[in-house]
Amino acid sequence: MLLIRLDVIRISPQRGNNRKKCMLKWLIITVGLAALFGCQSFTPEHSTLARVTVYWRGEGSGEHASWNGARLNEKHCAVDPKKIPYGSKVAFGDATCVAVDSGPDVINRKAARSSGRNADERNAIVIDRFFDTKQKALAWAKMHPHFMRVRILTPGSKVVATTNPKSSSRNIASNAKTSLARRAE
Repeated sequence: MLLIRLDVIRISPQRGNNRKKCMLKWLIITVGLAALFGCQSFTPEHSTLARVTVYWRGEGSGEHASWNGARLNEKHCAVDPKKIPYGSKVAFGDATCVAVDSGPDVINRKAARSSGRNADERNAIVIDRFFDTKQKALAWAKMHPHFMRVRILTPGSKVVATTNPKSSSRNIASNAKTSLARRAE
């Protein structure tokens, strides 16, 4: 827990030096708090709770199935561009999609507001994942939870790939030995 104690300094017109100290103190505190709480907005990677919905070609949007006319494939998803910029990578548990589309129900978070059971879920962002067929979309939606943590990688950030996030420390150690042996050759 972070505790900040601020001493109130009375400023009198005769003491100009005291006024400078007070202003410097407030400046340092302001910059420190801005750095402390504002750092996450500049990070290229973060995770957030999302209500993940699915959509497919021919579902009311014609041949392209996109709100903005983009040609979609199964590695694409729809997002609110004010929260997740276009071109960002959205990592789900089983795949990574690129944010290329949007839509009114995604922007106003209709699915999260109507199906959320608590405040965190009702305030979650909505990501609409695209599938080529209705069968694939509904099968994916049935196998995965409606609300999940997703990792968002903004454009230009480097991805650190993990092939199996549930791998044991024994596998990690053996992989490290193998890679060290390859470097030695």
